[in-house]
Amino acid sequence: MARADLDKRPGDVAAMFDAIAGRYDLLNDLLSMGQVRLWRRAVARITGASPGDRVLDLAAGTGTSSLTFTAAGADCVACDFSLGMLRAGKSRLDGSQRESEPGRLGFVAGDALRLPFRDGAFDAVTISFGLRNVADPLAGLAEMRRVTRPGGRLVVCELSAITIAPADMLYRRYLLNVLPAIARRAARNPEAYEYLAESIVDWPAQPELAGLIKTAGWSAVRWRNLSVGAVAVHVARRA
Repeated sequence: MARADLDKRPGDVAAMFDAIAGRYDLLNDLLSMGQVRLWRRAVARITGASPGDRVLDLAAGTGTSSLTFTAAGADCVACDFSLGMLRAGKSRLDGSQRESEPGRLGFVAGDALRLPFRDGAFDAVTISFGLRNVADPLAGLAEMRRVTRPGGRLVVCELSAITIAPADMLYRRYLLNVLPAIARRAARNPEAYEYLAESIVDWPAQPELAGLIKTAGWSAVRWRNLSVGAVAVHVARRA
């Protein structure tokens, strides 16, 4: 597999996620040492979705992140360009487990660069650990703004730069060396995790991402670091 780059074709990335869909959530727990659950809850708190809200959860994968919004009573659309991930999530959540949620959850296949929704359709748009997989992040952010109502909010959760330099150096070594080694033992498609590690290392730090979000037309951009910056949650509003 070629080294990761941020111009990767959507079809290639979708096929990569299709191949790991069945064990994606399990491997996320393993490779993050359980931290992904804390990050998911933090995103839900920061988004602040409430009954009656419509939330678009982009790069939703199997919809695990989307359940945090329906649990708060919001209606959520889990959107992803990997049909394999969406099928795995819908299969898992069909039946009584879905009926127990206060809010409604729908699954929609879609490309972040050409979202299949009308202008201003959502009160909030979230994307967790997926913006770096979008072929053109700036265009993707502008498309997210299009489908958000005026006054609505954007929440972007991404792996980022640890604020303590020596710890960040160790973290990057973990990403490039340890994480792929674990994936080779635990994953059926370890090359996918090599790509993910490289894409994380190549991703812009918090201030640069904030600038990109502003350039896409969002206002009131700010961010909050989680796990000393290993993850950053950027928040913005549509004026």
